Amino acid sequence: MEALFGFVATNRRSPQRNHNNPNGASSSQSAQIFILDSRKSQNTAIVLRSLAISRKEILNALIEGQDLNADTLEKLTKIAPTKEEESQILAFKGDPTRLADAESFLYHILKAVPSAFDRLSAMFFRLNYDSEILHLRECLQTLELGCKELRTRGLFLKLLEAILKAGNRMNAGTSRGNAQAFNLAALQKLSDVKSTDGKTTLLHFVVEEVVRSEGKRCVLNRNRSLSRSSSQSSSNSSLYSENSTSREDREKEYIMIGLPVVGGLSAEFSNVKKAAVIDYNAFAGVCSTLTAHSTEIKQFVAQFANSDGGFLRKMKSFLKASDEELREVREEQTRVMELVRRTTEYYQPRSSKNKEASPVQLFVIVKNFLGMVDQVCVDIARNLQRRKTTTASLGSSTKSPPSRIPVKFPNLPPNFMSDKSRNSSSSDSEDEF
Repeated sequence: MEALFGFVATNRRSPQRNHNNPNGASSSQSAQIFILDSRKSQNTAIVLRSLAISRKEILNALIEGQDLNADTLEKLTKIAPTKEEESQILAFKGDPTRLADAESFLYHILKAVPSAFDRLSAMFFRLNYDSEILHLRECLQTLELGCKELRTRGLFLKLLEAILKAGNRMNAGTSRGNAQAFNLAALQKLSDVKSTDGKTTLLHFVVEEVVRSEGKRCVLNRNRSLSRSSSQSSSNSSLYSENSTSREDREKEYIMIGLPVVGGLSAEFSNVKKAAVIDYNAFAGVCSTLTAHSTEIKQFVAQFANSDGGFLRKMKSFLKASDEELREVREEQTRVMELVRRTTEYYQPRSSKNKEASPVQLFVIVKNFLGMVDQVCVDIARNLQRRKTTTASLGSSTKSPPSRIPVKFPNLPPNFMSDKSRNSSSSDSEDEF
């Protein structure tokens, strides 16, 4: 209790009452002089009792610039008096020993160092500066790496191309049937487009086809590699792929091989997912806030140009280094945000004209889409395992399951596809579905 709340029990017995005082207040307590508002005086006293540091140590820190811990500095800045309260305390001409705890502390501190709380605020800023600037640099690095991931991941672009082809095929014969692009915001609608029998969604269909395509590509590359190493191996692999397995078994093999490829896509976009959770408004204001506070402290220090002391020397050295660092960070922020804008334009031309949209909206869309793809891959793996279990329980005498029945979807909802794009879709690959 004493350590946490500053309660000091001087005697186990209750203090003797002053019988002449109807309120029962002790004579020493009634003699105390309060200058601050009673509630603020009480709260300030509580904070002071919680400090694990003496008044002398605080004065040394204010004059010589000795470092104080963050907790102490934060508490001291919170009890800073207003300018009016400062004037009232400094104007006190009575006996300082009669001042209440809070007023006594403020009186002695302000008498020794009139700018005490401005100095404490500057020291608190200097203490937090490194962590603030480090967080800002980490955010900039995350955004830059996120842009790089979005521009270099071929499998992600394959998924988008597959969605575009699916949309064009479903909308064939309509005004939206030959689109060159689509709005990425529509990615979240893929789960809403269900097949005519209601058993699957367009997202499941597209992801499974890309999984199959990637698995087939891996098998073909493996066979080509074997054929180059040995002609005998080539004939064996050809015999395996064409004769030894049925079409259904090959399809299962493609899915089993392609599933880890597509399922691992999300892990390759780690910085995109980090960028999606950045509070852009807070991030964008950090540099300007640090610059503004640095300017205020610089103006404050300039008032003591002819003075000397450890505090002023340390603060001037800090301001000189921080000015240069903040200039570099501002330039870096401008460069990275331009990269974010170009990356967004790469995927969604003219989207930067929407002033209401967050500059990091692209990362949010991609993060949500990758989460949906991850869930689909989990569903595909479960269905594959379920089919394996069912086949094994039926025994070898059971006929092979029939070939996959083509899935039919209704036309996509209006405005799903867009034919306004700077880039046309790439040509069909040999593995197109």
